[in-house]
Amino acid sequence: MVSYVHTLMFQGVDARRVEVQVGLTGGLPSFSIVGLADKTVGESRERIRSALAHSGLSLPPKRITVNLSPADLTKEGSHFDLPIALSLLVALGVLDQESIEPYFALGELSLDGRLLPVAGILSAALAAHGYGKGLLCPSSNGGEAAWVGDLPIISVDSLAEALEQLREPLMVSRPQRSQGYSRKTWHDFSDLKGQESARRGVEIAAAGGHNLLMLGTPGAGKSMLAERLPTILPPMTALEILETARIQSIAGAFVNDGDEARRGLGGGHGDGASGGSGGGPSAQRPFRSPHHSASLPALVGGGRNALPGEISLAHNGVLFLDELPEFSRQALEALRQPLESGTISVARAHAHVTYPARFQLIAAMNPCRCGYLDDPKRSCRKAPLCAEDYQKKISGPLLDRIDIFLGVQAVEPYHLSPGKGGESSEVIAARVLQARELQIARYSSHPKLKGVSCNARLPVGEIENLVDINKEALAILQEAAESFSLSARGYYRTLRVARTIADLAGRGTVAKDEISEALSFRRVSIKDMHPTLHPTLHPTLHPT
Repeated sequence: MVSYVHTLMFQGVDARRVEVQVGLTGGLPSFSIVGLADKTVGESRERIRSALAHSGLSLPPKRITVNLSPADLTKEGSHFDLPIALSLLVALGVLDQESIEPYFALGELSLDGRLLPVAGILSAALAAHGYGKGLLCPSSNGGEAAWVGDLPIISVDSLAEALEQLREPLMVSRPQRSQGYSRKTWHDFSDLKGQESARRGVEIAAAGGHNLLMLGTPGAGKSMLAERLPTILPPMTALEILETARIQSIAGAFVNDGDEARRGLGGGHGDGASGGSGGGPSAQRPFRSPHHSASLPALVGGGRNALPGEISLAHNGVLFLDELPEFSRQALEALRQPLESGTISVARAHAHVTYPARFQLIAAMNPCRCGYLDDPKRSCRKAPLCAEDYQKKISGPLLDRIDIFLGVQAVEPYHLSPGKGGESSEVIAARVLQARELQIARYSSHPKLKGVSCNARLPVGEIENLVDINKEALAILQEAAESFSLSARGYYRTLRVARTIADLAGRGTVAKDEISEALSFRRVSIKDMHPTLHPTLHPTLHPT
């Protein structure tokens, strides 16, 4: 007899149907798995053998062959344990083929027969819904799967419980949607003292989703500004939550949140989760801050299993690169294409997958290696070579993809007096949300702009149609573009920033004030960003 149980394999954030076939034949007893199974899948033989024994079952003295079809695609992951075990039980006559037919099965087996959580359940649930089937999964993954509409779900704690539910379905409640962590933070913009110009630049970046680079001496407040950016960003839409959660699910983020479930301690849910889940989607935008020693695969994705990297985990959120020049040149240059296209293609010898990577880049750096270039109180001993060598690590094409450049000056001692804090994150977030709502309303009625929710994502071909700029402002922009040799990309990025400034002010037309402020945030060179070296283009906001 040959039995069939369906499961799924993952290709990027997508899931593809796999048929687990089990055949029993005469001959010397053996247990082989074919169909390009990797080492993890091959080791499932021992897990299944032990799990069956602890469930009161045993393997027959026959030749057991497991085929994973289609056989020409590599199968990876421990989630094949459960479907292989169930297909084997169907072949043995312990389970009816009809009872498992309506479901896709995924789950890792422990040696005592318990089911452990696996990565990628959200993508699997979406695929199962598309195929018109239900999902059989570990109970610690049930809350994650429940995010997919009216999907039929059987979530169980063990192989024995799965057999019981498939033989005689019991009336059990559907798992409750698990909730992701609510990022509890004590950070607030009211903690910042001084830095009015920098605070303004960060607010504009948040309102329009613009890329931002901050340059200043050590201790000027660059990292503090970046850490407080998430407190003023608007919450994600339902579609953005789903997109982000699929990537996090494939990367195993929700499984890692459920370490208690993996150790068999019950619960297995993190802060804010419910239904015994190991975490789940959240409306808060991701904020990823990798260390500058991060490798190229860690940043853009890859490795043996071609998993998503930091730029994909920051999809619909923020990627903060502190000490920007300390990152490897190769890793920084790899950011250029995703910053434009919003996707990253990871090509390996056995895998070629494309992940979403539409993130907001926030970067910070010192003006030179020691950090004190032209500091009035301290001196750089190796200037100007120290600054030139340090700044050469960042290429012109990468800098051209930055919308806003901020020179962050050191805070004067009198600003640090008690009671001199600025506006709170709550007040700033209200202005940012109002500006974002204007942008969504502007772009939602255009069929070509489906999914565009902020000015930073406005396609170049639509800028002239949707950015209303008066003649005086346009003349200023064209003159500045010629004087400072702005590239075409820099020209249009300046227009997008000006549109965001107008949205924050509630104005429909971009006038000279908006274009002048946008130009004041546009660099001529990194050196010119330093406050003591660069005369600003907007004297009313940044007096010289």
